[in-house]
Amino acid sequence: MKMRKILSLIFVVIFFVGCFASTTKSGLVGVDSKQLMLVSQESMDETSKLSYAKVVAQSKNKGTLNTDPVLTKRVRAISKRLIAQVGAFRDDALKWNWQVNVVNENVLNAWCMPGGRIVVYSGIIKQLNLTDGEIAAVVGHEIAHALREHSREQASTEQLKTIGVIAASAATGVDANAINTLAVYGISLPFSRSHETEADRIGTELMARAGYNPNEAINVWIKMNKVSGGKTPEFLSTHPSNESRIQDLQQISQIVMPLYLASKNK
Repeated sequence: MKMRKILSLIFVVIFFVGCFASTTKSGLVGVDSKQLMLVSQESMDETSKLSYAKVVAQSKNKGTLNTDPVLTKRVRAISKRLIAQVGAFRDDALKWNWQVNVVNENVLNAWCMPGGRIVVYSGIIKQLNLTDGEIAAVVGHEIAHALREHSREQASTEQLKTIGVIAASAATGVDANAINTLAVYGISLPFSRSHETEADRIGTELMARAGYNPNEAINVWIKMNKVSGGKTPEFLSTHPSNESRIQDLQQISQIVMPLYLASKNK
């Protein structure tokens, strides 16, 4: 019986090894790590489409959708320049049904769902007094999450974790709850931190290619640091600390600076 459980675990491992791939080209910043993809792209896209439509409808009902035409036009113009550069990381993204909306809520947030569905909240622009380049850094970061399919990767990781917890508990006799607790701090959070770093790097390259000074990505996190106050220790956070981000972006901005300079000469 014990041998059967071990063989079952080996089979599961071999099966999952075949589910690793990279969703993007590496770009100049070199983001090309293999990703676990158990959940289909089609199911994520369908869920995204329905979820985005719901958010848009709710915002429209509350009277907060694109209520500032000047700001909406500004965000869409910046986004358009970034979207034109996504082929540097994946060709199919150029054909996505990109949508960009601005929701008038006083929150420091923006996001891009799978398939290129973007929402920027007015609060992040107004509270941080973002320049066009800084808005490009924020939107580029969110676009990068969609290009790398981080939502799909995270969903796949959670699916694997659930299967693994059950299998490991059966094979070892260790309580499943204890294994799950270890998985949260040893698997889920590190993945999320790596996603954020990948998005920072890809987003910074996108903005440089689109003609925005990559140093403005650093400015965003300097501003964010000033308004964030106390923060969760990095080890237990799903995001890198602002200081870590700034240090990494300082290095990345220098790597992609030639792309920005080249864009200015076109």
